Amino acid sequence: ARVAEVVRLLVTPERAREFADAIEGRRTSRRGRALRFVQERGSAPFEAVAREARGGPAVETLIEDGVLQRDGDDVRLAVDTAEVPRLLRRFSRSTVEEAAAGTLELLVARAEAREEPVVPLRGLAAEVGREARAGVDRLVEAGMVEIQRVLDRRDPLATLDVIVRPPVELVAEQREVASAIRAGIDEFAGQAFLLHGVTGSGKTEVYLGALRHTVARGRRAIVLVPEIALTPQTVRRFAERFPGRVGVLHSGLSLGEAYDEWHEVAHGAYDVVIGSRSAIFAPQPDLGLIIIDEFHEWTYKQHDPAPRYDSRTVALELAQRSGAALVLGSATPDAERWLAADEGRITRLDLPRRMRPAADTDGFLRLWPQATLPEVEVVDMRGSTNLFSPRLVEVLGEVLDREEQAVLFLNRRGLAAYLLCPKGHSPVCFSCDVAQSLHENGRLICHTCGRSRLVPPRCVESGCGLPLRPVRAGTQRVEEEVRRHFPTSRVVRWDRDSARTLEQHEAILQEFVRNGDVLVGTQMVAKGLDLPLVTLVGVVLADYTLREADFRARERTFQMLVQVAGRAGRAERDGRVIVQTLQPEHPAILAAAGYRGDAFFEEELAWRHEHGHPPFRRLIRLLFSHANATYAVEEAARLAEELRTRAAGIPGIEVLGPLVPGVARVRGRHRWTVLIRGDEGASILRDDLDTLPPGWAVDVDPLTLD
Repeated sequence: ARVAEVVRLLVTPERAREFADAIEGRRTSRRGRALRFVQERGSAPFEAVAREARGGPAVETLIEDGVLQRDGDDVRLAVDTAEVPRLLRRFSRSTVEEAAAGTLELLVARAEAREEPVVPLRGLAAEVGREARAGVDRLVEAGMVEIQRVLDRRDPLATLDVIVRPPVELVAEQREVASAIRAGIDEFAGQAFLLHGVTGSGKTEVYLGALRHTVARGRRAIVLVPEIALTPQTVRRFAERFPGRVGVLHSGLSLGEAYDEWHEVAHGAYDVVIGSRSAIFAPQPDLGLIIIDEFHEWTYKQHDPAPRYDSRTVALELAQRSGAALVLGSATPDAERWLAADEGRITRLDLPRRMRPAADTDGFLRLWPQATLPEVEVVDMRGSTNLFSPRLVEVLGEVLDREEQAVLFLNRRGLAAYLLCPKGHSPVCFSCDVAQSLHENGRLICHTCGRSRLVPPRCVESGCGLPLRPVRAGTQRVEEEVRRHFPTSRVVRWDRDSARTLEQHEAILQEFVRNGDVLVGTQMVAKGLDLPLVTLVGVVLADYTLREADFRARERTFQMLVQVAGRAGRAERDGRVIVQTLQPEHPAILAAAGYRGDAFFEEELAWRHEHGHPPFRRLIRLLFSHANATYAVEEAARLAEELRTRAAGIPGIEVLGPLVPGVARVRGRHRWTVLIRGDEGASILRDDLDTLPPGWAVDVDPLTLD
């Protein structure tokens, strides 16, 4: 941190005020001449006072400052006569003497406001005049103040204004969950919890209670959120309960802010550090609790640039080494953690009911269980050429008529298009049961096994034969469609193009909360936002993630639909969800519409076990990129063949590739992947790690195959 000089008061406020009032200069000012002239006569004509002051402006200044007042053509005192000697001393001061008195007045004001009687020397001239340093030197000589050198901390939360709020009383199921977490904190054995709570079930209140218990035990915490866009909302919630004891660490900080925050954290300045994935490395002393909110989000894994890591895996290791309790919270856990809970490797805790905050008769905030989650209506879009169904237009119009808010969600990731027939069928890999992506060369490619084929002229689904067409849509087109149907509506768009910095994210969110009618967005709108006036969520086309060429496509679809549905009806008004889809009978969509997580994961885990996908077999993805297309494929083929030779004598290891990823070229570099499938896959790669040519990237337990 930078070193700055500050001025500190050394005497009592009373002594400082006396000293300031007694500072008397030797000069005769025009204001002093005018004031003394009026004091001696009681009152005098304005013209006479102006002649004595050698100009009318000095007299006008005294009138504006409330020292003198006009009485017709005369001027008389507007202050008590006892005040005049002090004012005359003030008017007689030089700029140095005035700066000294002004500095003391600033310090006295801070002391009387029960703040630390310190002011920064830098910038003091703007408060007391250009001779600020000379004035302070006079005060140092008189023993009134001292100059100290302190660390000038760049505080990213300096402008955060919060209202301190008392804890909210938990309901029975929350108390049961909180009790289990408190026991884990007290045990200090690195116990991991899967907190499975429906959207709006009050998980944050459970987190806050766990943190309060941790602090009471003399320990501290780290809280991770999936996006820096969510950091301000989370920081505000925690700062309302722990004012002045919350720090932040994320990539949106300047280098100076990050340096200073890191220093403060390491010296134990905060009870809790909040941030995105890299905050897991915060040097938080006396760690007793780690919370990962919405832990299913893929953003918790660092892909590029190096170092590549999964903050959830790091958190588990950190908890075991430090003894801190680990809480993984989500309404939609991933298959890996769901299986771990089923097998007893982590403790599952459930919050099955949504909570609605409301003021009780005593004025305090209480949580009241809601009978139902938002109603989900699935709309069949097969055969339709419109982006919006009549049903979505109808319900959106009703919401706008009631002056409520709506969110329209486009669950699209990546750039690749997929093919679809009017009945909702899409070409699927014959070996892997995952969708094939349409590439620029006009071929369909499976990103799991690498099999490719020409695009069929018509749908090959049994008994169909309808034409296939590429499907693409973006938030801009959705925004245009809203304006076409509702020209007077205030539409706010929130995606990666419209918001790249933390400030832009916060500005867009606040614009919608205060002035917007419809929020059109991608993944950000599904990630833990609390939007109390939103009563409708419309999913424009649920099939986007379902058609990703990835074995996790069904899980991602289920997670996104449940999460975005959770943005509706979080306050007094009930919410509803419209899901438009070309596959209304798909298990992932039906499970999300019915909030049936248990049934979905039972089927999903069975399917993954059958096809050898994680979490039943581990996966390592090697990505090679190079500007020379021929060299890129040759190098990928060389390593794949070498790894296959090594794997030949080891049961349970399979080497696939080289494969074309979903995005075949990035920044002019051609990309190829090699997959190693099997629990001992690392054993055939370990010897190559130090000798791999530049251009290779190794991703253990990849979250995507693109």
